[in-house]
Amino acid sequence: MFMGRYNHTIDPKGRLSIPSKYREILGDEFVVSKGMDGCLFVYANEDWKVFEEKLASLPLINPEARQFARFFLSGAQYVTVDKQGRILMPQDLREFAGLEKDVVLAGTGGRIEIWSLEKWDEINSQADINTISQGMMNLGLTI
Repeated sequence: MFMGRYNHTIDPKGRLSIPSKYREILGDEFVVSKGMDGCLFVYANEDWKVFEEKLASLPLINPEARQFARFFLSGAQYVTVDKQGRILMPQDLREFAGLEKDVVLAGTGGRIEIWSLEKWDEINSQADINTISQGMMNLGLTI
């Protein structure tokens, strides 16, 4: 399970350091994909395979299912960690998420999200725990 938040920077060559706690779970190769809300999703290979299987099980006849699969699969790439614990962030994914220099890596259970610091602060400054709690109850989640 991925937990925690880390602030890092992307260097001028497009490399991003991956926190060692995350690398322990991810290994030396993993998948970075377009994510929701303007961030990127990071999956360990095993979790990506499970996600791919779910996408493959969607009905091809459904236009929303095709668009959903197209969004995630065409926007996904395998990346490899170098000896300094960095990955080369693909240019198209950096552009999609607006990643220029300062980024946030946030563990969200089964995946990691990569955000531009500016977008992270914008999204989280609007978060209201009461609204979130109500949404959790509507989903049948209680603590």
